[in-house]
Amino acid sequence: MKREKLDRLEQEVTARLAGLATERLADALVIHVGVLQLLQTMTRLRDDIAFDFKLLVDLAGVHYPERAVPFELVYQLLSVHKNHRIRVKVPVTEGELVPSIAGIWSSADWYEREAYDMFGILFSGHSDLRRILNDYDFHGYPLRKDFPVTGLVESRYDEQRGMVVKEPVRLGREDREPYRRFP
Repeated sequence: MKREKLDRLEQEVTARLAGLATERLADALVIHVGVLQLLQTMTRLRDDIAFDFKLLVDLAGVHYPERAVPFELVYQLLSVHKNHRIRVKVPVTEGELVPSIAGIWSSADWYEREAYDMFGILFSGHSDLRRILNDYDFHGYPLRKDFPVTGLVESRYDEQRGMVVKEPVRLGREDREPYRRFP
């Protein structure tokens, strides 16, 4: 986004959404919002003609285990008519309920399910908050930085039993250097 357009957007945000922290990046404006202000802020960004963010492009979770507030939700919004974008960041603590924005943008439905499935972030008011990518019996949240790279269990088909079995992951010496098995 051009500098002039970013300047105007930042002025509008400062004037119309007073009290919110902003951050200026080279190509984007970022608003930092608390969980309690999320619904009001998102509704304003969609409905206020000065912003006109009618499209939720993406919602991503991020895990920062070294921080006091270890999770962050990052919402990417687009105004097609005004041709500008904005990023909204929301810090989230472990087990904190985040209000669902699926009532504002229906596209948030599956994004929120993915954030729940991959990070364990809980959304209040979501109509169907369940796993979307992992099995229902999957334990843990695979995009957290403390989740083991190898996973917790290994699923394989056992021909003798005629079924899929799950076993704890065991790493032997040969598993650590797979490239040495092949000439």
